[in-house]
Amino acid sequence: MASIDVVVPCYQYGRFLRDCVSSILDQGIEDLRVLIIDNASTDDSGVVAQQLAAEDPRVEVVARVRNLGHHASLNEGVDWAKADYFAIVHADDLMTPGSFKRAISFLEQHPDVGFTIGKEVPFRQGEALPEFVAGEEAHWHIFSGAEFVADRCRKLFAGPTVVRTAVQKQAGHYRETLFFTCDIEMLLRLATFGSIGETTAPQGYRRLHGANLANVHHIDRARDLGEFEAAYASFFENEGASLAGALGLDQLAKRNLVENAYWWGVRDLTKGRWQTGMNLLRFAFTRSPQLLIFPPVGFLLERYRSPHRLPKAA
Repeated sequence: MASIDVVVPCYQYGRFLRDCVSSILDQGIEDLRVLIIDNASTDDSGVVAQQLAAEDPRVEVVARVRNLGHHASLNEGVDWAKADYFAIVHADDLMTPGSFKRAISFLEQHPDVGFTIGKEVPFRQGEALPEFVAGEEAHWHIFSGAEFVADRCRKLFAGPTVVRTAVQKQAGHYRETLFFTCDIEMLLRLATFGSIGETTAPQGYRRLHGANLANVHHIDRARDLGEFEAAYASFFENEGASLAGALGLDQLAKRNLVENAYWWGVRDLTKGRWQTGMNLLRFAFTRSPQLLIFPPVGFLLERYRSPHRLPKAA
């Protein structure tokens, strides 16, 4: 089995940290390292991290005395990595059983694939983890870089990834100008270095709780869409500019954001959420004034036709 380095950025998540790291250490991979980067937490994160390092020699800890921000932790992890493969797991999330082995096995069989991505299963704090069948068959689909970028120009989400460390080093650091969409922009950047393997299997658990971005994401959807807009702009103004069909893909991403804003805004208005609804419609109309006359009905038709499962890789 090849080696993997896993970075666990942590800030004020001491109550979740042990479960997170245990889900990584229990993957059954001998050549594995975990780097916990505690970003000057004031809870017991540092204590828990040091306990985990004392219990297992595969665990290392960086304990900051000053908060340097989330991006600094991600980028320190990129610099630290030296194994065959690399992953980032946030301290409030967990990996599903066997997820790393599944991804590494696929990458070993497909040397042209730069990284894998899979499903993320949400669960709420205080609830039991969703039932997971470890032996369930996983289907894979291989995208070219351009196909993956086009897919992510239509879908506003990331997912648990395992990256070839050499590819991650080529892609470089996460961009500090992007707030919570730096992972989306990084996926787009990674896709310019090779093919991508996507699996139907659940690769991680996303914990929903009061303090995480996944839980507050929908408080201001117009602001969130602005963050996605910045991520796509950063990509297409830089590495994505040389991608085949870059102009059309850039327009696809912009259109998708506008059409999401339009229909989310209409829905919020029908549910009496006047301020958020108007903010979303304002986002859509300022970028595409013709929507005042011609609603984007094609967006809804495309959503209804979207497949729910991925085909097997050839």
